[in-house]
Amino acid sequence: MSRSRFSTHPYVHQINVSNGGVPKHPVPEARITVDGVAGDRQRSPKIHGGPDRAVCLFSLEVIEALHAEGHSIAPGSSGENLTLAGLDWARLKPGDRLGIGETVRLEMVSYTAPCQNNAAWFKDGNFTRISHKRYPGWSRLYARVLTEGIVKQGDEVQVEVKVKTEGEGK
Repeated sequence: MSRSRFSTHPYVHQINVSNGGVPKHPVPEARITVDGVAGDRQRSPKIHGGPDRAVCLFSLEVIEALHAEGHSIAPGSSGENLTLAGLDWARLKPGDRLGIGETVRLEMVSYTAPCQNNAAWFKDGNFTRISHKRYPGWSRLYARVLTEGIVKQGDEVQVEVKVKTEGEGK
């Protein structure tokens, strides 16, 4: 189901790919597989990509807040594959799952470490502005693909919050 920018439900604002490095550029749709996003490549596969970093996610609202602080960041510039809108980004964490569109399911695995290749988008080159350790809730997230499929711009996003199992968190 497609959503507009003014939707009351979370949705895919932008899908981003590149032939390696940043910025990533928008495409209207892409196939998401356990190996990543079709048409996307990472400059440093030892650092980015792989099954536990198949898809990089970021929040449109965080990007807009950073832009309001005077940073030139825009959707796709920090290397995220999916720019998502309408989520309570600061509450998402590893273990949470997202359903996107009709078939794709992702599981958040880790926060991404900020990369010096993003320095160009930040005042004074301060790319650590999107470090989870320094600014919790402002980082991108890596996800593994649980169910493959096609994602389109405007697809609805549903959050499945991780439920603690017996013995977990003690």
